[in-house]
Amino acid sequence: MIYIVRHGQTARNKAKLLQGRSDIPLNESGIVQAEAAAEWFQNQENRVDVVYSSPLKRAVETAKIIAPNVPLLIEDRLIEMDYGPYEGMDLTDPAPEVITFFSDFVHNPAPQGMEPLSSVTARLGVFLEEIRTKAESQNILLSTHAIAMKGALEYLTPASQGSYWSRHIGNCTVYAAAVYNGKYGVPYEAWNL
Repeated sequence: MIYIVRHGQTARNKAKLLQGRSDIPLNESGIVQAEAAAEWFQNQENRVDVVYSSPLKRAVETAKIIAPNVPLLIEDRLIEMDYGPYEGMDLTDPAPEVITFFSDFVHNPAPQGMEPLSSVTARLGVFLEEIRTKAESQNILLSTHAIAMKGALEYLTPASQGSYWSRHIGNCTVYAAAVYNGKYGVPYEAWNL
């Protein structure tokens, strides 16, 4: 089984800034959110055998709170989408080309300088295939970011035809997908705040 969690809130999330690959730690609310996710795992008796985390602080901190005594491996492919020149942009007043992109992720390409969504899905897909066999016999937690998480969900659900890109995934939301007979099952939202 794999569990995919989005990191807890940061100051940039709260300020509605596009943080992308900026290395921002959790704020107090983010710590509380991660603690709530940890409690859910404990209450469900969902043991975690191994954790893979994006290298960014907010994902690593979230992983350590949820699974404090579990081996944690840094995985660069779990990093957030590269927003390029739009990093740090105020989402209450986005650039016109970003508004266009966000209005229809499926049909509007990422603005120049941003990582294409197809690249996000591809790098997450390669990683998911690498851990598929392990996920058949272990519970694996992936600590990542909103767009990277959506890329993983798109890869795991080809029939979604891009529907995850516009779906809201809140801080510390957990998705799960089982592995049976060497194949991933359809992911589902297992927990959210």
